[in-house]
Amino acid sequence: MSTRDTPAPGALADVQPRPSIRPQWLALVEEPALEPDLPIIDPHHHFALHGAEDYGLADLAADTSSGHRIEATVYIECRAGYRPDGPLELRPVGETEGVLGMMGDAPPSPTLPHEGGGGSPPTRFCAGIVCYADLMLGTAVRPVLEAQIAAGRGRVKGIRNSTVSHADPNARGAAVNRPAGMLLDPRLREGFACLAPLGLTFDSWIYHTQVGELTDLARAYPDTVVVLDHVSGILGIGPYSGRREETFREWRRALVDFAACANARVKLGGLGMPLFGFGFHEQVRPPGSERLAAAWRPYIETAIELMGAERCMFESNFPVDKASCAYGVLWNAFKRITADCSASEKAALYSGTARRTYRL
Repeated sequence: MSTRDTPAPGALADVQPRPSIRPQWLALVEEPALEPDLPIIDPHHHFALHGAEDYGLADLAADTSSGHRIEATVYIECRAGYRPDGPLELRPVGETEGVLGMMGDAPPSPTLPHEGGGGSPPTRFCAGIVCYADLMLGTAVRPVLEAQIAAGRGRVKGIRNSTVSHADPNARGAAVNRPAGMLLDPRLREGFACLAPLGLTFDSWIYHTQVGELTDLARAYPDTVVVLDHVSGILGIGPYSGRREETFREWRRALVDFAACANARVKLGGLGMPLFGFGFHEQVRPPGSERLAAAWRPYIETAIELMGAERCMFESNFPVDKASCAYGVLWNAFKRITADCSASEKAALYSGTARRTYRL
């Protein structure tokens, strides 16, 4: 997979830098896996190939060998490995081709042994791929979608457009900042209408201030499954610093409307990103699962309450969240939060919703 990282159209430079991953720091806190026999599908991870910050298949395999039963994963686009030339709109197909190259080009999802609990089976890495195609192309995006599907050889399940946008540079915690109102743009919606006929889902990366726009989109296209990534990026930095209770109330009100859409799904994770304002990446020691669970519980429990377990799925968002905590510790935190959930609820939250959403 190429190390080239081509910014998405409309990306701006004034965004917050991403903190570094510190393996020695993460090693200061180790925990045995809780509920090691609970099957997990990790529906959200990336590969990052940027010199000292490389994160490839071997790194993912090492993280998933932390004692949890990770049965499959879904790769999510991150603007990496684009084709260096050719038509601009088709260059993102290079990312899908690169992932397939890592997997050895085998049509069935390749497996690698890991140290999960209870003699768990090998992990099916990148069993699904959520790729990128610029929906602002309108109806002209269809050939790009078809090219992505062909390149994925059965693994491409959906596309993601990162439309995170905020007017205040101090509130921008994502790797890009896109023009405001893209989800409402008629051109994007023309492209969005191409997804359902091809059986593709839509992953959305936005801030909590944009949930209303995504709700409007989900209502307009009820036949397309709309996945809200990272519980919608609830901002806790810049102008939102010190306003956690107020921001929580605003986010909850917006999520109530989104939850009313039958085609809505939400990923529970991404809370290790600095934009949430927890500051774990700045501490002397990394957080243990109890600290993470205490901080994350209100958001995760509220999302499950409003959406229902059948429409929620836990995600690792690695390696991005690895700047704040270790993979095994992250899943322990989720399991602490769901300790009182029923067996059927856990089955949905940890694997069932992801399996159905991405048709694994």
